[in-house]
Amino acid sequence: MTGPLADEGFEPEVLTSERAFAGRIWDVRSETFRYLDGTLTREFVDHPGAVGIVALDDEDRVLLIRQYRHPIRLREWELPAGIMDVDHEPPLTTAKRELAEEVDLAAAEWRLLADYAVSPGGSDEMIRIYLARGLEATGVAFDRTGEERDMEQRWVPLEEAIDAVRDGRVQNSIITVGLLATWFERSRGWTGLKDPETPWTRHRKH
Repeated sequence: MTGPLADEGFEPEVLTSERAFAGRIWDVRSETFRYLDGTLTREFVDHPGAVGIVALDDEDRVLLIRQYRHPIRLREWELPAGIMDVDHEPPLTTAKRELAEEVDLAAAEWRLLADYAVSPGGSDEMIRIYLARGLEATGVAFDRTGEERDMEQRWVPLEEAIDAVRDGRVQNSIITVGLLATWFERSRGWTGLKDPETPWTRHRKH
């Protein structure tokens, strides 16, 4: 096989597709499909997808939030992020809304940093991470509920945040991918940043 390293699209014949479990935010789907000379059945998390935001100020500090995550019993440091749970809302619009709702900020400049699949063996969740700069306060404080009620915020120098990832002190996937992508792009003079409205072809539901 020659050519650039790249994933390959593949569309098997899906024989059955049904919701095995209906959750409050996402479901579990069971599908049976033809593959090679037989059939397979797989269950997976049926997820709407999500966005994350690296909010970087003029001093190269990144805004992080700390929030409790019950499945792993940790109050972990994260990037501002959110699920794409508004029908037909473009991902960039979701990112702008989440930045305002979670940390009361707006950004003048948006660029696409990275797209990735969270756990493709068991979930169809796709995440898109943006770089947001030219930050300013919205002047509107949102009423936060649930785990967001005691959410903390901290401006952290990018180098310090990267060290936390390297040392394993923070392990959230969005913060790991987002910070490493930011570090890499900065080292290359920001030449690899993409248009924030780049079509998201791998997100099958977008």
